[in-house]
Amino acid sequence: MKMTLLEIAQLIDGSIIGDGSIEISGVCGIKEASEGDITFVANPKYIALMKQTRASAIITTAEVKKAPKPLIIAENPSLAFAKLLALVAPNEAPHFTGIHPTAIIGENVTLGKNVTIQPYVVVEDNASIGDNTVICSEVFIGHHTAIGKDTMIYPHVSIRERVKIGERVIIHSGSVIGSDGFGFATVKGLHHKIPQIGTVIIEDDVEIGANVTIDRARFDKTLIKHGTKIDNLVQIAHNVVIGENSIVVAQAGISGSTIIGKNVTLAGQAGIIGHISIGDNAVVAAQAGVTKSVPANSCVSGYPAKPHKKAKRINACVQKLPDLYKLVNSLEEKIAALEEALKENNDRISKDNNKHG
Repeated sequence: MKMTLLEIAQLIDGSIIGDGSIEISGVCGIKEASEGDITFVANPKYIALMKQTRASAIITTAEVKKAPKPLIIAENPSLAFAKLLALVAPNEAPHFTGIHPTAIIGENVTLGKNVTIQPYVVVEDNASIGDNTVICSEVFIGHHTAIGKDTMIYPHVSIRERVKIGERVIIHSGSVIGSDGFGFATVKGLHHKIPQIGTVIIEDDVEIGANVTIDRARFDKTLIKHGTKIDNLVQIAHNVVIGENSIVVAQAGISGSTIIGKNVTLAGQAGIIGHISIGDNAVVAAQAGVTKSVPANSCVSGYPAKPHKKAKRINACVQKLPDLYKLVNSLEEKIAALEEALKENNDRISKDNNKHG
């Protein structure tokens, strides 16, 4: 890569402050950048690093009016930087193309144009795979499962029977889509399995991280809607619905039949009880335990989850408990001393009254 700053600005629809003729030969993070690199600052708390970075230019927001380096002003610096990375350093590792002879393809399987099926893949009967989709090594695809076009399935993914995967979906290694929902009827101490005969539907432009489990519905469907992004190690139970463009961060767990709205953020290790709803644009903070429905456009934290401002006040009080404990102990000692003094005084008065009575 070797481009002028002006050429880069034109590629990412940005405007220049400073010398647009300087040459850029690489892209890097603001702390790691060297001379010749371009970097970015999207979060205001990192603006101070502009004075320290060795980068030759910085992509940033219109809030920054001047800096010791030439700038490209972009509406969304993170997105602009990502676009630049995709243009100059595309992440396209070479891989086998075509249908590998070790793959096992069942009967009545429909394959689109330019489909890649790598070694030791199993595709069961009546499945379908859309144009330009890549199925990496040792993936299992169950019968009557449909996978859309331009989708990427990484190694060791299991997609069970009758599941539907949309277009431009990415599923990372180790994930299991369509495993049985956790349903048992307990009779006289014995747990009897309840059949899970529903399905899972993953709509277009969804990305699913590594080692995610999405259970099939008991009857209808577990549904992940368009544009949602799911981090690694997430558990999504049967009959859950997650709305468009939501974010589910690592180690979150969503219990059965919960409805998640659109543009919702579930932060790391959040736990959601079943049969409740999380409204549109809500934020559930890290490690929150949600035990009741959350209104739209709200933020909750803590366990049990409460409105974030209230949870912060409660947490502030909890931090003062050691001092409060000391204060209570001190007051108890003072009260005990006062009670002893009062008792002694009362005894003295009683003796005096008896003496003169």
